[in-house]
Parts: sequence; structure tokens; C-alpha cells
Amino acid sequence: MSELKPRTLISVQKHLRDQVANALRAALIAGDLKPGVIYSAPTLAAEYGVSATPVREAMLDLAREGLVEAVRNKGFRVTELSERDLDEFTEIRSLIEIPTVGRVTRSASREELEALRPVAEEIVAAASAGDLIGYLESDRRFHLDLLALAGNSRLVETVADLRKRSRLYGLTELAEAGALVASAQEHTILLDLMLSGDAAAAEEHMRHHLAHVRTLWAARKQEKATGRNLSKRKLGAR
Repeated sequence: MSELKPRTLISVQKHLRDQVANALRAALIAGDLKPGVIYSAPTLAAEYGVSATPVREAMLDLAREGLVEAVRNKGFRVTELSERDLDEFTEIRSLIEIPTVGRVTRSASREELEALRPVAEEIVAAASAGDLIGYLESDRRFHLDLLALAGNSRLVETVADLRKRSRLYGLTELAEAGALVASAQEHTILLDLMLSGDAAAAEEHMRHHLAHVRTLWAARKQEKATGRNLSKRKLGAR
């Protein structure tokens, strides 16, 4: 098992399982938990200052999301997504989200669309601040709330599941290099296009946005393969 950076101890409170799950998601996003590596619940529990039980429960939650997989008598392995996996997830999202954006552009009221602006601005603010958890959470809310305007809850559930399974790991380098800001700003541009009533332009922009997200993953994979940092980092910097 690879050595992990020290993490902040989690206080024993109610909803400990959810706290641990969120902490593990943050470690995945930051790249502290590596794809393909097996982590045991007792070892992680010691690092977080909790018992092994909430860690196992949290890992089972992550397994249901497709982020890790159980390894009998050993622990949990962080799921490693292939380029084909990501291409297929992106293709399915494109088939669903692009036409839905066009439909919502034609049917949603100005008030419904404007209600998304604060969330779009949160995405940009989080990306600018290097707040990865805030960035991904705001991004999730924006896209799912936008799709919800189509009135199809199953569609929203399907995209939510696809987003979990194609979650970007190890975004720290990209965030520090400012690579997430451009993607974040695309949300406000999309919203403005939808408010203008240009469904075709909104669909095209959504196609560009999904392709951009896929490119971010490719850039991160290339950085990992070459061992090249995208920005000058101090040891242990966040």
C-alpha cells in the first residue's frame, strides 16, 4: 500500500459514515487515494481517527457509486477507469444532455433559468479558489438542476449515476494550474445562450463543454503518465 499524506482527524459525531464517505471522496479527487491500489478499512480508520466500521460502511457506499470495489479479505481497490470507459460515459451523457439542453431552452421560463445563475457563479468561484469539492458539488447541482427542468426524474437519476462513475480523480494539479477555470466559466456562457432562446447554440455549447471535460481527464492522465507536474507545487501543498 502506498503511503498517504496525513489527514485531518474526523470528530466522532452523528452521520459519521457520511463524514467518512465525504472525506474519502475528497481524497480520491485530490489524488491521495490512487486508482488500482487496495486500501484496508483498519488502516484508513487509523488515519482518520475513527473505528473501522464507519470506514467499511463508507467504502460500501463508494462501491455502490462505482468508485471503489471490494477485494475479499484485503479491503477496497480504487476503481481504475480506462479511456474506453470514459469515452462511453461521455457518449451516453452527450446523447442525453445535449438534446435536453435544447428542449429546456425552448420550454423553461426566464425565472427558472435565472435561478441557476448563483450556482453557475459558485462553480467559477470554487474553480478560481482551487476548491475541488466545492467545484464538483456546484457543478453537479447546476447540471442536475438544469436537467430537472425537463421534467423527467429518471433522466436526472441516470445522468447523476453517470457523473459518479466518471468522476475525475486527482484534480489537484489541474486546479493549481488554473485548468478548471475555463471549464467553470462555460456554465455561465451556457446559461446566457439558453436565456437568449438560441437552442441550437446552447446544444452546440453543451457538446463543447462535455468534450472539454473529457479533455481535462486526458490531460490529467498524460500528466500522470509522464510524471510531469502541471504547476510548481510545494510538498504537501493543497
